[in-house]
Amino acid sequence: MVLLVSFLANAQTDGDAYEKSSVLKIGEIIPSFNYIDSKGDTKKSDDLKGKVVLINFFATWCGPCMVEMPLLQKQIWDKYKDNSDFKLISFGRDHSLAEVNEFVKKNRFEFAICPDKGKLIYNKFATQYIPRNYLIDKTGKVVYISVGFSEQEFEVLKEKIKSLM
Repeated sequence: MVLLVSFLANAQTDGDAYEKSSVLKIGEIIPSFNYIDSKGDTKKSDDLKGKVVLINFFATWCGPCMVEMPLLQKQIWDKYKDNSDFKLISFGRDHSLAEVNEFVKKNRFEFAICPDKGKLIYNKFATQYIPRNYLIDKTGKVVYISVGFSEQEFEVLKEKIKSLM
């Protein structure tokens, strides 16, 4: 399992703890879940099958997340937004629809940023630590996980996406 760790918004700990905090592991199929989009409409994770999907978990109070979010926009979303085989969804861990919509408006992000009030979606993937990314292949299988943020990790993530596209 490849698991790169750097700056985290939560506690300091070792790599074993990061791996143990992952409920969903590399090679596993993502669980089915419903989520709310920016308009308040309910969507289903099953509708993502057949696409390469990057699922990101963040919080507006998380410093490393705030470093990563603009890079998701500029270096990933801007590159693949016109490719119908790619989807980027970021979930605001324990944030409401109003909170994420205000965050999007303030920061002018263009990719899907959705609420996860109560951490109902996050808890299907992990127990702690953000930022966190899950790269899903077209079959729905997790092929890469990152916890925390570092420039090196972000480069690996971009290469993994490129290889799947």
